Amino acid sequence: MLQEQFYKVYTKFKLHFYQNVFEKWQDREASLTTVETFCMEIIYYLGKPTINEFAKMANISSPNAAYKVNNLIKKGYIKKVQSQEDKREYHLEVTEKYKNYYNISYDYVNVVMERIKERFSEDELKTLEKILSVMSDELMSEIE
Repeated sequence: MLQEQFYKVYTKFKLHFYQNVFEKWQDREASLTTVETFCMEIIYYLGKPTINEFAKMANISSPNAAYKVNNLIKKGYIKKVQSQEDKREYHLEVTEKYKNYYNISYDYVNVVMERIKERFSEDELKTLEKILSVMSDELMSEIE
């Protein structure tokens, strides 16, 4: 039962995101492919990774990662920024264009979080926060 409920919540977040993406791009072709959307989520999650760090997390070759990154740069979703410490190294930064796209997903998370705060007691909220923290920090060790 718990697994079913978790799956339902996870799926509803995804479906809400997809609905909004389709609604937003209804009158024009979407500018990100599905694979590019996944790449952007990885880059955003990693927070200014190098191409090699992105390649490692995505389990793809460095040349393949470089190809994907160059396409995303051309579309205006990321930019390369030279490292201040090592001038040979470049970090990938998401642009405002992507942040606006990405906020489609997080706006709904914020709505649901406000509803949770209204619905549950402080003790229940602390328990939920602890459970989510343990899930993220301990039980999902495959993702750094």
